[in-house]
Amino acid sequence: MKQVFFKFFIAVFLLLNFAACKRGQRTISQTHVNQIVIDSSIIAADSMDTFIQPYRSRLNEVLDAPLSYAPRSITKTEGKWNTPLGNLMADLMLDRANAVALKRGEQKADLALLNFGGMRASISKGPVSERTAYEVMPFENGLVVVGMPGRAIKKMVGFLTTASRPHPVSGIEIILRADGSLKSARIQGQPIDDKHIYYIATSDYLMGGGDRMDFFSDRVSISDTGYKIRNAMVDYFKTIDTLHAETDNRFIQLDSL
Repeated sequence: MKQVFFKFFIAVFLLLNFAACKRGQRTISQTHVNQIVIDSSIIAADSMDTFIQPYRSRLNEVLDAPLSYAPRSITKTEGKWNTPLGNLMADLMLDRANAVALKRGEQKADLALLNFGGMRASISKGPVSERTAYEVMPFENGLVVVGMPGRAIKKMVGFLTTASRPHPVSGIEIILRADGSLKSARIQGQPIDDKHIYYIATSDYLMGGGDRMDFFSDRVSISDTGYKIRNAMVDYFKTIDTLHAETDNRFIQLDSL
């Protein structure tokens, strides 16, 4: 009898708790939002400003320490098919990727590709510093080397020849006829072989199909250099006393057929 009463008591207890839970449910009927504007009208606390000042000074000292020198401004606005800044960026990506490959005993990259929109500032005439790298490349994009067959490289060339902007390249020579059609494309001076595997130094953003570069889906291998492109810039600047970057013949269009 006691067992029956105990089971009955437990059943009633659970039923009452369930009902209480149902009655206790809450719903949001109204929300209030306050916008807090953070601008120059906010006065910094003297104590906090004093606390961070040594760190700020040290950070600015590191960012502004000269690493190299630019005898003139290096921009991405000069040139139709290739630009001084674009050429510099693609060249240094290829250089740094191959420096990593040499240390690891891995396959060197044959060419490099970056997107035009990935460069966000020019390099001004004068001292070049780590801050310069942050201004040109504010993103956290990593430097990777992607293996791709020649037929995929030809897709890349087709993309570049019809793009409305001069995406930076290095290690490849593209020549267009006067009518805009492709005359030739060579990698390291040789015609592109459909079956050969070529290795491209590029950003992980583009490798993932960013900026409509979906030809990277045909990749056969990926090697992460461990470099942020910005850090690759800094290390490259340290190896070059004076930066020289111009438009050249890596990507051109002929005046006549």
